[in-house]
Amino acid sequence: MELIVNNYVVAVVYYRSGYEPGQYPTQKEWDVRLLVERSLAIKCPSIQYHLAGTKKVQQTLAKSDIIVRFLNDEKTAGEVKKVFTGLYPLDFDEYGDAAVEMGISNPHRFVLKPQREGGCNNLYGSDIKNFLESMKFEKNRVAWILMDRIYPPVHKNYIVKYENENMNLEMKELVSELGIFGVIIGDDKNIMVNKQAGHMLRTKLSTDNEGGVASGLGACDSPFLIT
Repeated sequence: MELIVNNYVVAVVYYRSGYEPGQYPTQKEWDVRLLVERSLAIKCPSIQYHLAGTKKVQQTLAKSDIIVRFLNDEKTAGEVKKVFTGLYPLDFDEYGDAAVEMGISNPHRFVLKPQREGGCNNLYGSDIKNFLESMKFEKNRVAWILMDRIYPPVHKNYIVKYENENMNLEMKELVSELGIFGVIIGDDKNIMVNKQAGHMLRTKLSTDNEGGVASGLGACDSPFLIT
């Protein structure tokens, strides 16, 4: 069915919000989301790709047999698997119990992430130890994922922010994260477009755990490629 708003047929729905549970406070918001998903409008993202950004789905997609299923080639799947970090579920079984003990005994090796899209909800360092000790026997622990922490190379540079009115810039130790944008358009039978469409390099202080640009902790940067 067509999605019609104020007598206009909507072609594309872009979700500026709707990524947090708190942004659906009543049944009305859920009904609107369902209406949009059932419509012919192009969703950015659709519910499938929205869920793909959650940690439990990413954990499943990182399994070797699942990678092979989608890539249809064991050699290629093996190469892709090499760039994945360790993902450890906290289920109530021997593997989940082992992951809990790993997080408690050596928390600085890991990041503890909830079932959310994006960042700024994660736990680091001693907070991991304290949380796992308090949630060790609680059923809600399965909603979290323990991941190997990535320590990127540290480099020195300046961060320019709008609130720095006096322009007293100071050289800082920074780390960067490169994100690749992709575009995919398809339906339940065919994928019409699937390509890389850009990038974003976010840089933050090496001492900061979180580094979102929107939150003011990080800054947009530009990569310098060396061949």
